[in-house]
Amino acid sequence: MNQSTAARLQAAGGVRTLTFDATAPLQLSNGQMLSPLTIAFETYGALNAEKTNAVLVCHALTGDQFVAGPNPVTGRPAWWPRIVGPGRPIDTNRFYVICANVLGGCMGTTGPASTAPDGQPYGLRFPVITVADMVRAQAMLVEALGIQSLFLVIGGSIGGMQALQWASAYPKRVFACASIATAARHSAQNIAFYEVGRQAIMADPDWRQGEYLAQSTRPSKGLAVARMAAHITYLSEEALRLKFDRALQGREKVGFGFDADFQVESYLRHQGQSFVDRFDANSYLYITRAVDYFDLAADFGGTLANAFQGGQTRHCVFAFSSDWHYPPEDNRAVVRALIAAGAEASFVEVETDKGHDAFLLDEPAFEGALTGFIDSAASARGLPLQGGA
Repeated sequence: MNQSTAARLQAAGGVRTLTFDATAPLQLSNGQMLSPLTIAFETYGALNAEKTNAVLVCHALTGDQFVAGPNPVTGRPAWWPRIVGPGRPIDTNRFYVICANVLGGCMGTTGPASTAPDGQPYGLRFPVITVADMVRAQAMLVEALGIQSLFLVIGGSIGGMQALQWASAYPKRVFACASIATAARHSAQNIAFYEVGRQAIMADPDWRQGEYLAQSTRPSKGLAVARMAAHITYLSEEALRLKFDRALQGREKVGFGFDADFQVESYLRHQGQSFVDRFDANSYLYITRAVDYFDLAADFGGTLANAFQGGQTRHCVFAFSSDWHYPPEDNRAVVRALIAAGAEASFVEVETDKGHDAFLLDEPAFEGALTGFIDSAASARGLPLQGGA
């Protein structure tokens, strides 16, 4: 821990947090300052003596910091065990892996469910945040851990947006960047889907204008609908057809009513209900809004290449052929901008029917290409290619 910072490390219930006091506020994109700021994080592996082997993993919208181990709060397993762990592409025998709960989240990092300085939950008094704000908070954590330069920043979906923001904002502090199934700006279609989810939450009478925690209620029905709508975008039409087609759920004929006749309906209802047990509705509002606002080119005269100008970061951009949430074309646009900026960039499009969530599933072609990119970058960084070497 960097003792020069005003940060205080704590651990409770399996959740590790770092809190910055009023002397180290977070500068937000909207001009406000946020303080105190708490960041919940987890680490795996060991930092080498030169502090050159740190990997920052940025999670997606509803993820958390427990990328390679079980979540002690929810009991859910690690969310990326195929990628992060001993002998995995991000090998914790040779890399020091950091993963933090995003700003605005609900797994220990300051968000709308956190206690405000007046002793009450922030609710809608929490400031509207951006992806850039999330990254600035992560940068404070990384610096407090005594790390000046990250070997790799990696993330999928909105985690990929954070990775690109890192490479743009801190080009000298990111040696390599892997952005997966993402985009440099949120599309109108995606904004529309997120708006449906937000409206579902705010239409729930238990939302109480965002003050549900103070009134001991939770807008569970609205949040479940929001999750169901979003989850559809994470899958492909082919994946849904192969998994469910029009199969009925526990019956031989339709019921001529509005129960879950079809298996796909039952599946979505389960996704929605299980989600409300682990996620905060206001966090969903704030994080989706942050993603809606993401447009990396906007601060660079509308030219995305300018966002990466002069950077020395090695990039690899991954896309999945059946991803209609962040389609391959969105990822190719990032690659074109990187090349236009003179950056070292590779592009991998994986043929798959698994849709947007393919990066979380068994995709050997993706894992092989990612391993190759990481090993190549590690060699250039002078890091060992084998764990424990």
